Amino acid sequence: MSRRRGRRRGTATGLLLGLAADRLLGDPRRGHPVAGFGRVAAGLEQRTWRDDRVAGVVHVGVLVGGTVALALAPEQVRRPVPRALLTAAATWAVVGGTSLDREAAEVGRLLAAGDLPAARVQLTHLVGRDTSQLDEAEIVRATLESLAENTSDAVVAPLVWGAIAGIPGLLGHRAANTLDAMVGHRSPRYERFGWAAARFDDLLNLPGARLTAALAVVLGDDPANAWRTWRRDASGHPSPNAGPVEAAFAGALGIHLGGTNDYAGRVEHRAVMGDGPAPTRADLERARVLARRIGLAAGLTAWLTRSSIMGA
Repeated sequence: MSRRRGRRRGTATGLLLGLAADRLLGDPRRGHPVAGFGRVAAGLEQRTWRDDRVAGVVHVGVLVGGTVALALAPEQVRRPVPRALLTAAATWAVVGGTSLDREAAEVGRLLAAGDLPAARVQLTHLVGRDTSQLDEAEIVRATLESLAENTSDAVVAPLVWGAIAGIPGLLGHRAANTLDAMVGHRSPRYERFGWAAARFDDLLNLPGARLTAALAVVLGDDPANAWRTWRRDASGHPSPNAGPVEAAFAGALGIHLGGTNDYAGRVEHRAVMGDGPAPTRADLERARVLARRIGLAAGLTAWLTRSSIMGA
């Protein structure tokens, strides 16, 4: 086996090991590297922020480029740590499927207990919309939409980039995704400065979102309806990546998603995706099962891609 092929096989193995670590342990409880990156990004923002797009491009370039450069550093070590272990650690750090599932499960538990105020507060861990006046149906919808979108952003997309580019792909994607969450939203402060973060994140998530939607079609309860809903309704969503994923989930589960969302006074009317009824708590549990299946299938796809196709 050539040295290059051996490294690719090590990366492939590490992707599966890291996904298994996330499934068993969830996110690291202390000293999470993503939190550390966020602190660095917030500190740099105090120096780089200006109300224009060029400053935002510089901000993203420095932080994502610096992260990728650090990810390449182990290559220069004379006796490096085995690639499988490094990749496993990086994958565990950036994949967030178990924590996402736990957050969604807690919303469902609080709704089952009849504690609507607590469920609204819990939901703020998952969404950016105003949750203070939502009824149970809207809480379920918001939770399910977040579960679908973040299965793509926090599970499938990093695995895709890990298969394509190894550790630099894993960490670079998570850096870009974190910056989008920090500055890529619409507000007076970030309308221009956050433009680069939002667009770059959209670009990086394009392949992961399509794979997520395709897996929802294959693994869901109604593949034909999932495919039909994806092709028909995805373009009605303002996000080029959330649209395919949420539409495929809606079709796979036989429900509809979309509606009116309030983002701190900025009201958005999202197109309805799917032909079925509004989702219920039972559908939320079905969506959690589907998301877990998709995460496992994405891990196997990344392993096969890295070890067989790219390693040929």
